[in-house]
Amino acid sequence: MDFLAGETILVDKPLGWTSFDVVNKVRWNLKQALGVKNIKVGHAGTLDPLASGLLILCTGKHTKTIDSIMIGEKTYTGTILLGKTTPSYDLETEYDAEYPVDHITKEAMDAAVIKLTGNIMQVPPIFSAKQIDGKRAYDLARAGKAVELKANAIEVEKFSIDVSRFPEIDFEITCSKGTYIRSIAYDFGAMLNSGGTLIRLRRTKSGNFDVEKAFTVDALLEVIQTTNSNY
Repeated sequence: MDFLAGETILVDKPLGWTSFDVVNKVRWNLKQALGVKNIKVGHAGTLDPLASGLLILCTGKHTKTIDSIMIGEKTYTGTILLGKTTPSYDLETEYDAEYPVDHITKEAMDAAVIKLTGNIMQVPPIFSAKQIDGKRAYDLARAGKAVELKANAIEVEKFSIDVSRFPEIDFEITCSKGTYIRSIAYDFGAMLNSGGTLIRLRRTKSGNFDVEKAFTVDALLEVIQTTNSNY
């Protein structure tokens, strides 16, 4: 692999790592292996630390393709827990409210899925990187300040659910760039007159790229360690 000239690399990001953790780890190891002071490494779409799955890295001249890669649709699998909410809509923050779930029927869940499919308007979570007057929304939220975000137009091409583990709802979603799966979970619960929290998330596809063809971080580092600067 010619990392200096440019490569597009698929990585299966583990839970607990930020996207920048992966970028920094790869960049440091490349500099050591190639004996260079610097090398361009970037990622094409952030994954939260609580999410696993496909992270696309670009090195060298391939970093110029990042914007074109990011516009592709994404596919995620995960789990929504009905009956509870958190301020962040996921497990980054503690549960703050509980709601009944006994009234929820399969028909009601199917109807909510339909409402959340297609071209819809979505309000991002207040614990997000959206900017308000030059400040990140999550910084304002963590400081206890009121946060109001505008709805954005998104497209959910496919949304399917498996209710066999109710009140944990397993799902698969294919959606446009800019979609917050956490907001899907929250809105899904609200439409059922209950609450919804995203408790598991994994990105499986981004555009034409598939996590099944991705390196683990350790496997990628092994490849890098066998690389030298003799191109």
